[in-house]
Amino acid sequence: MAKSKSKNHEEMSLEDKLWETAEQLRSSVEVSEYKYIALGLMFLKFISDRFDERQKELEEESKNPKSPNYCKTDKERNYLLNLKDQYTSKGIFYLKDGDKWSNLRKIASSEKNLGIAIDKMLLEIEKDNPELENVLPKIFSGSTIPNQNLQQLIELFDTISPGKKTEIAKDSFGRIYEFFMKKFSKKEGQKGGEFFTPESIVRLLVEILEPYEGIIYDPTCGSGGMFVQSVKFLDAHKNGTSKKGISIYGIEKQTGIWRICKMNLSIRGIESKNITRADCLLEHPYPNLKANRVMANPPFNLREWGYDHLKDDKRFSQLGVPSPSKPGGNYAFMEHMLYHLNEKDGRMGLVLANGSMSAGGTEGKIRQKLVEFDWVDCMIALPTNLFFTVTIPACLWFFTKNKNDGKTRKRNGQTLFIDTRKIFTKVDRVLNEFSEDQIQKISGTYRSYIGEKGYPKYEDVSGYCKVATKDEIAKNNFVLTPGRYVGAEDIEEDDEPFEDKMKRLVKEYANLSEKSKELDKEIRKNLKEIGFEI
Repeated sequence: MAKSKSKNHEEMSLEDKLWETAEQLRSSVEVSEYKYIALGLMFLKFISDRFDERQKELEEESKNPKSPNYCKTDKERNYLLNLKDQYTSKGIFYLKDGDKWSNLRKIASSEKNLGIAIDKMLLEIEKDNPELENVLPKIFSGSTIPNQNLQQLIELFDTISPGKKTEIAKDSFGRIYEFFMKKFSKKEGQKGGEFFTPESIVRLLVEILEPYEGIIYDPTCGSGGMFVQSVKFLDAHKNGTSKKGISIYGIEKQTGIWRICKMNLSIRGIESKNITRADCLLEHPYPNLKANRVMANPPFNLREWGYDHLKDDKRFSQLGVPSPSKPGGNYAFMEHMLYHLNEKDGRMGLVLANGSMSAGGTEGKIRQKLVEFDWVDCMIALPTNLFFTVTIPACLWFFTKNKNDGKTRKRNGQTLFIDTRKIFTKVDRVLNEFSEDQIQKISGTYRSYIGEKGYPKYEDVSGYCKVATKDEIAKNNFVLTPGRYVGAEDIEEDDEPFEDKMKRLVKEYANLSEKSKELDKEIRKNLKEIGFEI
């Protein structure tokens, strides 16, 4: 079922060209620092293009006698073109003269302290746009990037065309911005995964959760990919109509990544006022929030999740307090999300390490309650190598607290298991992803399971999908690995006792050692026969 993917060079040529040149200009600057430089400059270019586009519109309106913005004199026109409300009312950041990309481009070749000039410009932009307070990365003056390289980076981003229409500009910049985030994530290693979840995983989550309306919540939102894909989903299914049907709430702990998220959403034209910089577990900034859709890719196996401070927290009163361990960290995020899930029609999906499906001890007892409460709606085993550098096998959990909501098929006491370990498309030697067809196949299986209109009646498929009852799950000691139910071997399962395994491995090693000695003698004998004695 695995497929190969050939790269479309024409489609990616612009992004590849920009990335390759930008990477050459990085010099000795660490990736962790450089990503804020590159993405910050790209954001400045975008908001400047949007401002210039709006200013041209106003100028045309000011010359049209039928327009409410018609101006009789140059003085009136000049006043109109610099009226802040004419920009902010359209969702465009206001930039006064001296703070635009064109101003930066003019001084780039002659300014000896370019980093200082950029930081001053960003500070002024924040003053004029309170919603950007502390968002723009004012790190240029303290960076080790050479002045000449910074100048060339500005010249490089100056080649990005804004497009003829606002939506084209958003799509173009959004695509390039996402491409750069993906590349930085891959380049930076495991830490990069903290701010970028591969698109195909996010798309699968969104396609299954179908965020048509209401509150969407991601308590570990990184660069905001869940929100971007949710809006794309809504646009695709409502023919590009208003996004007023959803409200997004997000939390990101790391300041730099929070900044990237705010910029990423702004480029996409997505409201980001409810993206908060905090620790969702320890600080809990939205204590009363109840969301219609909850989705997240929290840090895997986080041991220091705050056990000592949260032992008596109400979020853990129903299911129990997770242990102060790596498995406990997985369940702490899970319980936090479940606490904020709307009781009537809420649906939730999250990415976790495979161990979460079979962990014992305290987490095993919590998982038993999840099954007994009938909250586990679907479990999906993922193929390997979907993440850029994180090699830990992962899975998807889907929850609902109401399997009889009147909108979907009544499925009380049932859980769908899907094994997608053999369903993937190879991107390169070390990276896999889901193709569009594969995403639709998997999400279509779920939609058939919940009885969604327009999809065929659900049927179990050996080795791929199976609907199991609570009793079946109980017989499996509440372990939720799909392989136990669909007819394939378990994921990363190892039930062999340690002593038996060691005896077997030692015996196998001894046999291999004997074979190695025999092979060595044979090789020496053959070499001697042709005159090369060792």
